[in-house]
Amino acid sequence: MTQRVLKVGLIGLGRSGRDIHGNLLVQLPELYTIAAAADRIPERRERAEREYSCRTYAAWQEMIEREQLDLVVNASFSHEHVPITLALLERGYSVLCEKPLARSVSEIDQLIEAADRSNGQLAVFQQARYQPSFRRLQEVIASGVLGRIVQVDLTISGFARRWDWQTQQSYHGGSLMNTGPHPLDQALQLFGDDRLPDVYCRMERALTLGDAEDYVKLILSGPGAPLIDIEISSCSAYARQPYRVQGTQGGLQGDGSRLEWKYFRPEEAPRQQAVHEPLAQADGTPTYCSESLAWHEESWEAPTPPSETPFHVMTEQLYTKLYDTLTTGVEPDITLQQVRRQLQVMEACRRQNPHLYNE
Repeated sequence: MTQRVLKVGLIGLGRSGRDIHGNLLVQLPELYTIAAAADRIPERRERAEREYSCRTYAAWQEMIEREQLDLVVNASFSHEHVPITLALLERGYSVLCEKPLARSVSEIDQLIEAADRSNGQLAVFQQARYQPSFRRLQEVIASGVLGRIVQVDLTISGFARRWDWQTQQSYHGGSLMNTGPHPLDQALQLFGDDRLPDVYCRMERALTLGDAEDYVKLILSGPGAPLIDIEISSCSAYARQPYRVQGTQGGLQGDGSRLEWKYFRPEEAPRQQAVHEPLAQADGTPTYCSESLAWHEESWEAPTPPSETPFHVMTEQLYTKLYDTLTTGVEPDITLQQVRRQLQVMEACRRQNPHLYNE
């Protein structure tokens, strides 16, 4: 039986709409076809007609009035995500919205209510859940070899100035909204249950030429959960590993392409017990705690062919899972309630930084 190919409409043909969504969708012809695209810039429309052989429109409203679409990808400006997505859901369209899906809890509650009333589905483009290295990290943690996890560091850093629209508060820009949804989604998966963690956040404008933050230090904690340290920085001149895990039996570090971890097995460790008297060597001279642990070391390399980056793999997996949701009703991995919890954390971050955000 031949599977149905879904007709897609793209709203926005910029770095996300074209470079991510459009360029990936044309590589999945057995699942999707780009039937139409909308963008206010004529040159982008002309390029889309050449590259995708699709119809194009200057306004998304005209596109959805004239086209029969199975899915609309909302890759508009961030501050347009909510009003456009609401309008699409009210018309019964299924929508894949770029992150940030919304800016506030009240906005996502509107979207959840609209999705419940709609005949369409609402999904959010947070593909970092499918990053191969993150999934392997989860497997290592779940195996128990690192013991109880004490701290996890998630870092996205570099040294660069930025001055485009995504640096402007009026466009819902800033590192917390632009980049933050990805590590925050991973962090909340590692945190565990559906509790809202305790939040500490410090944000600054460092190198950005806009009025939104480009430095975020976000710490999540809670009883029975590891402390999770998220850092998004534009002023880090020395690179740090994106992933670092500290556990009671070992640790892990790595990036999107490679992970390494080492651990000891408690049954192989020397037997020790706490003492209250000063430690001494055999000749009576003072000494310090010292023992030799048998370390076990392992590593993992991303199993992607040279032509496929980890970013390509996780984006393809999101679209493949979305196809199953749209055609067979399979539950999505990334739920709206999970995104709502992200926004609860983000609201707490802004409240703690009144020098940037008066809310």
